[in-house]
Amino acid sequence: MRRLNQRKIGEGVEYSSMSARRKMLAEPDKKERASAKKIAEIQRPICQEERFHPNPNINSIAAPRKGKTKERTIQVRHIWLVKKKLVWPRGIEFIAAASLAIAVIFYPGSVSAQSLEPRAYSNIPVGMNFLMLGYAYQQGDVLLDPSLPLKDVNAKIHSSALAYVRSLDVWGKSGKVDMIVPYAWLSGSGKVGGEERERNISGFADPALRFSVNLYGAPALSFKDFKDYRQDTIFGVSLLVTMPFGQYDSTKLVNIGTNRWSFKPEMGISKALGRFTLEAAAGATFYTKNDDFFGGKTREQDPIYSLQGHLIYHFPRGIWAALNATYYTGGRTSIDGVKGDDLQRNWRLGTTLAFPVTLQHSLKLYASTGVNTRAGGDFDMIGIAWQYRWGGGL
Repeated sequence: MRRLNQRKIGEGVEYSSMSARRKMLAEPDKKERASAKKIAEIQRPICQEERFHPNPNINSIAAPRKGKTKERTIQVRHIWLVKKKLVWPRGIEFIAAASLAIAVIFYPGSVSAQSLEPRAYSNIPVGMNFLMLGYAYQQGDVLLDPSLPLKDVNAKIHSSALAYVRSLDVWGKSGKVDMIVPYAWLSGSGKVGGEERERNISGFADPALRFSVNLYGAPALSFKDFKDYRQDTIFGVSLLVTMPFGQYDSTKLVNIGTNRWSFKPEMGISKALGRFTLEAAAGATFYTKNDDFFGGKTREQDPIYSLQGHLIYHFPRGIWAALNATYYTGGRTSIDGVKGDDLQRNWRLGTTLAFPVTLQHSLKLYASTGVNTRAGGDFDMIGIAWQYRWGGGL
């Protein structure tokens, strides 16, 4: 091979070979074009394949279609690697979108029958753990037990809750278990027998345990396998149990706890339609007797039947928003066998916005208001929840 003689001329290099000189002059242009192309790929918006991916929970880039050139295949693969390093890791979108659905923890006591819970029956990878801390503010005709015999109630409730959730493999079906510990501060006034009374109190509300399983359309999948999952129709069931361990004083009419058990079986369905998801759930809350109510009386309450619906839209990068509505009826009470005139037939509307902050941290904002109220529960509420997730291959 012929050795090339070089000598410095100013800032450049002169080659004795003309072919080597042409190669030297062409290299800077080639590098500049490659650099400009790479910058354009990084800065451009999400590509068309990504925007119209069939799974609303996944914001990944689809494989190239048949007939595309090898150059196009390499380009799409390169863009995916760039997004993974500089924007969002693949997987955060569907994990974040599927796992923010524990709104029930911010409805302590009997108010849980009025809950609005979008995405309660979504699928998530098995083996994942979730820790949630939230705060909610409620104002109006609101009590932790809205069926109490009080008139003209004007109360304010600041409530917080700590919850732990674990996703499960239930004989090949996806499920989860929720453990919830709420705490509340209540201050307000109302009339009892025509007499105005005030109450200021704080303490733990009744803790709750919930088990849910998706019976159809949501198989138990690992984190690795979940990226190929496409939601169509999901049908699931759940059971929420509240336990009488909250603050309770039988000499007072208004308390944080309720001194009774409650059981809420529910079934729900979820249908994905592109970036939209339609959901509906029907449940019934059953109550045991309170044998130590306000001076040793026995208080009973009929079941409360509830129906809720949600319209959810999935934005890119795991963000989703929902419009929520619920109707509940029943809950008529009796004290020592005397029936009260407190049958509930109420409507509530709400909205929810959830978005990931990092791979493991998420935030959720929500609000609701009473639309039509026959007895109790005519209040406004706003809240925020922080969620941390780990495990399951994340």
